[in-house]
Amino acid sequence: MNTNIKIIKFNHLSACHDICHGIFSRLGGHSRKPFDSLNTALSVGDEQEKVIKNRQIIIDALGGGLPVFIKQVHGKKIFVLKKGKNGLQIESPGLSGINLWAELTLPACPEADGIVTDIPDVLLFIQVADCQPVMLYDQVKKVVANIHSGWKGSLKDIVGAGVDTMQREFGSDPASVLAGIGPSLGPCCSEFVNYRSEIPDKFLGYRRGKNHFDFWQMTIDQLTAKGIKRENIELCRICTNCSHDSFFSYRHEKVTGRFASVIKKL
Repeated sequence: MNTNIKIIKFNHLSACHDICHGIFSRLGGHSRKPFDSLNTALSVGDEQEKVIKNRQIIIDALGGGLPVFIKQVHGKKIFVLKKGKNGLQIESPGLSGINLWAELTLPACPEADGIVTDIPDVLLFIQVADCQPVMLYDQVKKVVANIHSGWKGSLKDIVGAGVDTMQREFGSDPASVLAGIGPSLGPCCSEFVNYRSEIPDKFLGYRRGKNHFDFWQMTIDQLTAKGIKRENIELCRICTNCSHDSFFSYRHEKVTGRFASVIKKL
């Protein structure tokens, strides 16, 4: 394994021996500035060859498997990969014609901001640079999810949509679900000077000071509102803007890469 990479893991998820996960810093990859160095996004202007090599580093670090990418659009659609009688059966509306093995790679990936599956050895990739990567794991039904929650997705309750999908498609009980909130823009740096036109009044309780917002707490509240126990939610508490040397931050750099949050069922 590349010894230069830095991987963040959640304590409660690491204690579960039937899953594998990791949030990878920007360190230890092949990309040149301003995408240095472990950029996993093909859509930001980086060299495709470098990105492919970076993705392989992450796949190898997690023991291999089928990588699944989505086109993140700051919405609340959840892409579902589900076991079927005849192999894989894709259950998400409008995606039934996709051949998973042949087509589920950029640029032919589906538009969604979350992925849920009960299929082993499928690496669920979320790519971020300030947005929250949120992992979910149902310890009873053995279902994993990975969610991209930017500020727009937070206002749409994308994490709540993820929990709802786990309940509807797999019969998950939120009380059995573990959640991990990864490195992202913290309340120290989450400034919205035009918040009166961008953020609905019902979220003003998350305002800190003049025009900063605590989206970490918003996500915790959205998860607990769906029935996930507070003690089952782990918050990384790393602000990407403050830690831009270790994690890509769009707020700090504008033109930059995306770091990966990945989870799979074993």
